[in-house]
Amino acid sequence: MKRVKRVLVTFLAAVMFLTISPLLSVKTEAASIGEAIVQYGQKFIGVPYVWGGTTPNGFDCSGFTQYIYKNEAGISIPRTTDQQYQIGTSVAKSDLQPGDLIFYANTYKKGISHVGVYAGNNMVLNATTSKGVALVSMDNPYWGPKYAGAKRVIQEEKAPEWFTDVAKSDATYTAVKSLTDKEVINGFEDCTFRPDEKVTRGQAAAIMNRVLKLEPKVMSHFKDVPKTNRFAYDIAAIREAGIINGFEDKTFRPDEEMTRNEMASIIQHAFDLKVSQTAAASVLYTDVKAGHWAYEGIVTMTSVDKTGFFKGEKFYGTHHATREAFSVAIYNAINAK
Repeated sequence: MKRVKRVLVTFLAAVMFLTISPLLSVKTEAASIGEAIVQYGQKFIGVPYVWGGTTPNGFDCSGFTQYIYKNEAGISIPRTTDQQYQIGTSVAKSDLQPGDLIFYANTYKKGISHVGVYAGNNMVLNATTSKGVALVSMDNPYWGPKYAGAKRVIQEEKAPEWFTDVAKSDATYTAVKSLTDKEVINGFEDCTFRPDEKVTRGQAAAIMNRVLKLEPKVMSHFKDVPKTNRFAYDIAAIREAGIINGFEDKTFRPDEEMTRNEMASIIQHAFDLKVSQTAAASVLYTDVKAGHWAYEGIVTMTSVDKTGFFKGEKFYGTHHATREAFSVAIYNAINAK
C-alpha cells in the first residue's frame, strides 16, 4: 500500500497531505517537502549575495532560507541565522535529509554565523558572499571545518497503519487485510481502500492473476488491449485460461465495470469451486432463481463465504461489483480450497 505523509512544522505548524495524483500539495513534484524546498531554491542559483537581502534581487544566507521555506512550502521560520538555530530538532550529520537547515560557525563573526539548506548528495544550497546562491559541498575546504550542526524544522509523521475507510470492526476487515498484505489488491496514496469503488474487467483480471499467477502464450489478442495496457499480461493469461472471455467484436473492454453476477461466475470458474447440494440448498435469495445463468457461481461463492458479507435476502446480482465485494469473494475462494 502506497502511504500519505503528514508534515508537522515544529516552528509554525502546517499540515499537508498527499493527494491521489500522487503529488505533494506544494508547487513541485517532489518525494518530500524538503526536496520540494530544495528544488525551488535551486531556481535562484546565481542570485547575488546582498547583506540583509530577502528577495530574489539579492539574498543573505538567512534571508534565502526564510524565503524558500515560506514561498515554496508555506513554512515560516525566523529571520536571522541565530534565531533559526534556536528552532527545530538537532540532526546528526549521518542522518541529514533534504530540507534540513545546515549551520556554520566562525565565518564573519564568532559563533553561529551562516545557514544553508541541505540539498542531498553531500551538498548544501546557500547564499554565499563569493558566488551568491550556490551548491557547496559539505567537504568544501572553507565551509567544511566551520560546520556547526543541523536542525530539522520539517518532520514526517508515520502514516496510518490501516485504511481510514475500512474499520477493523468491519466484517470484511480480514479479507481486505489478507489481500492487501499479499499485494493482491492495493490501497491508494491517500491511505484509503475505497471499498465502494467499482471493479472493471481489466482490474478483475489483474487481481485474479496475482493469485493464480498464470502465464500467457500470446500477449496481443483483443484489439482494445494493446501490449502497453497495464493489464495486458493478466488479461491475456485469464483469457487463455477461459476465465474471462472477450466479445464478438474481438474486444475485451477492460474499462467496463462488472456486475456481481459476473463476479460470482468468473471467480467460481477461476478457482474451480465446488459446492455440495446441502450447501446449495441453504442459499436462498429472493432475486436469484435456479435457472439463472449465474446461479451456480452465486450459490457456490455464497456457500463458501467466511465473512458473512453475502448474507441477506437478496444477492443484488445486477449491481456493480465493488472493491470490497470482489476482495471478499477472492478471499473466500482462496480459503475454500
